[in-house]
Amino acid sequence: MDGWRSWFCGKLSSWGPPLTPDQLIALSILSPAVGALAIALIGRNNDAGYNPRDIVTVIATLITFGFVVKLAGPVVAGDRPELSLFEVLPGLAIAFKIEPLGMLFALVASGLWIPTSIYSFGYMRGHHERHQTRFFVCFAIAISAALGIAFARNLLTLFLFYELLTFSTYPLVTHAGSGKAVKAGRSYLGILIFTSVSFLLLAIVWTWQTTGTLEFRPGGIVSGHFESSRAILLLALFVFGTGKAALMPFHRWLPAAMVAPTPVSALLHAVAVVKAGVFTVLKIIVYVFGIEFLTDGNYALWLCYVAGFTLIAASLVALTKDNLKARLAYSTISQLSYIVLGAALATKTSIVGGGMHIVMHAAGKITLFFCAGAIMVASHKTEISDMKGIGRQMPFTMFAFFIASLSIIGLPPLGGAWSKWYLILGALDAQQFLMVGVLIVSSLLNIAYLLPIVVNAFFFPTTEVEIGGGIKEAPIACVASLLVTAFSCLILFLYPDFFLNLAQMIGEF
Repeated sequence: MDGWRSWFCGKLSSWGPPLTPDQLIALSILSPAVGALAIALIGRNNDAGYNPRDIVTVIATLITFGFVVKLAGPVVAGDRPELSLFEVLPGLAIAFKIEPLGMLFALVASGLWIPTSIYSFGYMRGHHERHQTRFFVCFAIAISAALGIAFARNLLTLFLFYELLTFSTYPLVTHAGSGKAVKAGRSYLGILIFTSVSFLLLAIVWTWQTTGTLEFRPGGIVSGHFESSRAILLLALFVFGTGKAALMPFHRWLPAAMVAPTPVSALLHAVAVVKAGVFTVLKIIVYVFGIEFLTDGNYALWLCYVAGFTLIAASLVALTKDNLKARLAYSTISQLSYIVLGAALATKTSIVGGGMHIVMHAAGKITLFFCAGAIMVASHKTEISDMKGIGRQMPFTMFAFFIASLSIIGLPPLGGAWSKWYLILGALDAQQFLMVGVLIVSSLLNIAYLLPIVVNAFFFPTTEVEIGGGIKEAPIACVASLLVTAFSCLILFLYPDFFLNLAQMIGEF
């Protein structure tokens, strides 16, 4: 492993022009924002055909990912690049510092931005969406906010970018401009702002007042300052204040937001928004509370049960949904709780599983949403009951759906098997055998709400004549993107070392 790490870090560090770590941090966060400005300036009302706006979008995605990748080498090698902008109060700065968990999230957000943008070109035109320039501008700003969250050195910096992510994605949720979209936007903004201001901000202020710092540190900062019921209350404020993690009962914004275009659903479920939520929970558990503090006081046991309940309940609700995007939305709520559960178990192995699941779920779920969008563009179908026999019309799309489903279920040889394996080991390490059962039952429920879609698509006859007219896939930009992300599920199983290595380093700041 050490030899592989040295070789890989050398390759990453030598790539591209020589830049200092603080410059790379600034460029990583600024690149999507600059790309958003360029998209806005170049964008035209020509939504029917390709134009320079698309080229600028792709360039922005590649440059951003390149800067993030160049930072990965030093982080894996043990360095912790940082950048401090200015002090708000003595000892409290807007600052960034990259540790393994942040690096992992940054790679997911910036890496998946590339296929999502390419997919969006085909989807937005195939579905004849309006205001496409505004869409790509807001999308780029959201990626910039996600990277700010990933690299935040303290709770204040994280909170500011967390709110920026909420406001930048609101126009995406309400993109259609219909009454239903506006209503969904109100739910989206209302729940996320309410939880962050009422709970998360209160927790941050309380932490600052009690500990005198908001810095993320190995082993946490609350030990010696919060004990017993105060520690449990603070943890509850942080967890429920992170509304983007979609823990019940603060989860309804996520299904409501499914009225948005499918690329937005991909952003919400895989690329940035919900991943920012569970990333925040995981980071607070590790660097604000500390694993040993939570374990010694047994302060996070209640969170195991909340996560376990959300995990099972959301899967059961998913079984009842006939709308494909709604079923996938509740699947996401369930899958996010895997990561929260990994954090709550507070063992080294469960933290590794939670970190790995950020990556593995992202690859699988973005593929499923890409497939849902492709089906809607090509056949105008949104209900699962109407998709019988569609696999003969859209074989590439439904094959990708099958691959991604197996990864979400956690079956080898797909990436999801690794994260679920480490989560189960983490539950055993914590001697939480009930949680082992919850994880197993959840995987069985994954099978129940995902695989029948594939079986109906390939093995059931259709009752509609028009589906039998040969292959009719979505635009090539859509199909190529979903095949790439589906293939990544296999690659993540065969070559998990890089992300596994980063996950095993979580806690080293």
